[in-house]
Amino acid sequence: MRRSLKLAAVVLSGSLGIASLAACGAKSTDDKSSAGAGASGFKVGMAYDIGGRGDQSFNDSAARGLDKAKNELGATVNEAEAKSGESESDREQRLKSLVTSGFNPIIAVGFAYQDAVDKVAAENPNVNFAIIDSAAADQPKNVTSLTFSEEQGSYLAGVAAASKSKTNHIGFIGGVQSELIKKFEAGYTAGAKSVNSGITIDVTYLSTPPDTSGFADPGKGKQAAQGQLDKGADVIYSAAGSSGTGAIEAVSTAAGDKWAIGVDSDQAKQPALEKYKTHILTSMVKNVDTAVFTYIKSAKDGNVLTGVKNFDLKEGGVSLSVTGGYIDDLKAKLDAATQQITSGQTTVPTAP
Repeated sequence: MRRSLKLAAVVLSGSLGIASLAACGAKSTDDKSSAGAGASGFKVGMAYDIGGRGDQSFNDSAARGLDKAKNELGATVNEAEAKSGESESDREQRLKSLVTSGFNPIIAVGFAYQDAVDKVAAENPNVNFAIIDSAAADQPKNVTSLTFSEEQGSYLAGVAAASKSKTNHIGFIGGVQSELIKKFEAGYTAGAKSVNSGITIDVTYLSTPPDTSGFADPGKGKQAAQGQLDKGADVIYSAAGSSGTGAIEAVSTAAGDKWAIGVDSDQAKQPALEKYKTHILTSMVKNVDTAVFTYIKSAKDGNVLTGVKNFDLKEGGVSLSVTGGYIDDLKAKLDAATQQITSGQTTVPTAP
C-alpha cells in the first residue's frame, strides 16, 4: 500500500547481491542469490519497503510474486531489505548494487523508492525497473509503474464494515498520510456511506511524510485501534503494513463483538495472525504478487511492460477475501456493488 509522495501508486522491488547488501545496510533473505530449476542468466532483483518479507502484508505479497518467478520461470533472485530511518542515498545505493551485480529487471516495492528509481534508471538505460505504488509523470522510459485501484477494493471493505457494524461506528487506520493511503480511506468511507449515510467513521494516521515509520510499528497500530475501540468503533480497517497487525491484535482481544479488516494479503491466512483469524472479517487483498509476476514474465519473454500498468477490480487487481465465511451473508450486496463499479455506474473517489 504505498505510493509516490507526489504521485500515483506503484511497487518496485529489487534484490541485492550479498556484498552489496552488507554495504548498504540491507540484508539478504538468503546467504546468496537463489535460483529456480533451470535458471540461466535471468536475474531478478527485488528491493523491499520498510517491514520487508515477513510483514504479513504488502511486502509479503510482492515476495509471493518473486517466489513464483523463481519457481516457474527459473529466475535467479536476490532480495534486499530496507532499514528503519534510511536515507535517499541508502535506497539509491541498494538499487545501484543490484545493477552492478547484474540483476535485470529490478523491482522496487513502495512509493519511497520513486526518486531513487528515477535517478538510477536514468543512469542505466539498458536495465529495466519496476516500481510498485508510484507513477511519476516524467519517469525514465525504462521504468514501469505497477499501480492498483485500492479505492475500489476499499469501497467493498466499507460496504462490509457498515453492514456488519452494530454500533454504526467504524474506524480506519492509515500507516502514512500519503496520497496512496488516502485512496484506501476515500474508498472505505464511500462504501460505508453507501450502506449507511449517517455512520460514524474515525480516521487515524500513524505518521506523515517523509516519516514512513507508520508502516512498521505494530505498537502504534495497536494503540490507534484501542483509541477507536474506546470511542465505540466495532469494525476497524487498517491500511498500515505491519502496523496493522497491532490493530488486529487490539480488535481481537477487545471485549464484545468486534471485527478487524486486513489489507494487501489475506491476513486471516498469515501464520503470525493465526490466533486472531476468528476476528478478521475480511481483507482487502491487493494482488501485488500478480503484478510482480506479470511484470517479471514480460521481461523474461522479451516484451517488458512499459509505462503505467494499473490493476483494478475488473482485472482482479483488488478483491475481498472470504476466509472464515464471515461475509458470506453479504455476497449479494457485495456482488451488486462490484458490478456497479466495474460497469462504471459507480465511480469511487480517490481522495477523502
